[in-house]
Amino acid sequence: MTFEPAESSSLPVPYMARTRAYYRALGYERDYVWATHAGVPFSPLSKSVSKLKLALVTTANPLSWEEGQPKSVWSGTTSQPPVALNTDDLAWDKDNTHTNDVETFLPIRALQGLVAAGELGSLSERYYGLPSEYSQHKTLNQDVPALQSLLVEDAVDAVMLVPL
Repeated sequence: MTFEPAESSSLPVPYMARTRAYYRALGYERDYVWATHAGVPFSPLSKSVSKLKLALVTTANPLSWEEGQPKSVWSGTTSQPPVALNTDDLAWDKDNTHTNDVETFLPIRALQGLVAAGELGSLSERYYGLPSEYSQHKTLNQDVPALQSLLVEDAVDAVMLVPL
């Protein structure tokens, strides 16, 4: 099988317009309001990467999650990385890729290798799951504070977000 790009492949994908049309087709009357955060709390690292304690956050779900079940912040142990996570309900290109290799979106073993090589200080004892929701209100007022509480409890220095 060969890949032949369309002639229009040099044009940008009208993602915003396509997303609006998609939601209208689903019956939503109001357009989705894209999140903006002028005051995002990013800051310079407080120490070198070789001394950092890093936390890993994914938007995948635990295998025990069942569709229709409410989503919430969750965590697992990095000492026993999962062999799989539930990704079926999330939006990703299921025609051209897969999520059979959990390391592609939850690179625990790769980060453990960096720790062993002395390039990364440590990996937090837990990795964390942050629900992929379309509700900015729930994300900002429920999920982020719950995740932040776990990160403070685990005394991490930095966070790597790996959305699916």
